[in-house]
Amino acid sequence: MEKKAGHHGRFATAINCMDGRVQLPVINWMKENLSVDYVDMITEPGPDRILAEGSSFAAVDSIRTRVLISVDKHGSDTILMVSHGDCAGNPVSREEHEEHLRRSIARIESWRLPVKRIIGAWIGADWKVEIIESPR
Repeated sequence: MEKKAGHHGRFATAINCMDGRVQLPVINWMKENLSVDYVDMITEPGPDRILAEGSSFAAVDSIRTRVLISVDKHGSDTILMVSHGDCAGNPVSREEHEEHLRRSIARIESWRLPVKRIIGAWIGADWKVEIIESPR
């Protein structure tokens, strides 16, 4: 991967819930499993629902704009789309979250970003990262 000028280290991008309980598990998993130094965290309440439903153009566009900064300015080549249990922003079943994850990934793929992989992840009650959608 080509590093962007002025940045030292490898970046990855997480689209994650704003819930503070899921921040460190995601960052730690990404650093350990993706061999990155930094994680650009893009947070919203229930981002899987926002991207899956696409009902708010402004919210989707805001997420896309921030992803583009991570990819273009920091050289991120991986995006992790995260869903989690007990989500106040998207209080649905795990099955519904998994469907939202798949639809979110399809939307992110439609942006045709120059990334190597887009991964879906579930964070359960044990606060561990479980891959739902494997790398493309």
